[in-house]
This record gives sequence, structure tokens and C-alpha cells, in this order.
Amino acid sequence: MNIEDLFIKTYAAFNARDIEAVVAVMHPEVDWPNGWEGGRVVGHDEVRKYWTRQWQVIDPTVTPERFVKEEDGRIAVQVHQVVRELNGNIILDGMVEHVYRIEDGLIKSMEIRVR
Repeated sequence: MNIEDLFIKTYAAFNARDIEAVVAVMHPEVDWPNGWEGGRVVGHDEVRKYWTRQWQVIDPTVTPERFVKEEDGRIAVQVHQVVRELNGNIILDGMVEHVYRIEDGLIKSMEIRVR
């Protein structure tokens, strides 16, 4: 599977709220941004807790649209992000960039760049 297919499947799993499928492609000590509350979380358990809290309050959907390999080897994924309240009202609808570092075939870290 190429890197684009990996990310397409991973975003689809996130949108389906399949935490275990997403965590399966993450390094055990993944360093992940807490884009909702601020700060960062580290490791599978913290990512699970973060998303569980988030999904109790908001309903985000992210769709990858473009993939770029950066000079330092990271992968930048431009995504269309729609965040809704649980009642369906849209809070945010726009483009953001997720930048990933891959180590041993697993996601080691991600950062969010707002464009």
C-alpha cells in the first residue's frame, strides 16, 4: 500500500470513528496535536482519550485532498475539515494541512497548519 492509500484509509477510519483502525497505524509513542483543547497528547491511550472526549462534544470530518512530500521527508496532507456541533450546526468548514512524520511505517507525529 502506498502512503496516499494509507492516509485515505486512515482518514476514512477516523471519520467512521474507528479509533482502533487509526491507532493501528500510529507509533506506540505517537506525538499528536490536541487541536480542540490545545497542547499535545502522546501515545495510543492518550489519543484514544482525546478523541473520545472530542466526539462527545463535536463531530469533525476530515477529507484528504492533496499529498505533498516535504524536503525533510514529512508528508503534508491538505484536508477539507468540517466540524459540526452534535446537533449538526457547522462550526468550521475549511482547509487545513496535517503534516506527518512517518517512522518504521507508522505515524510518529502530526502537526496542524492552518492556511
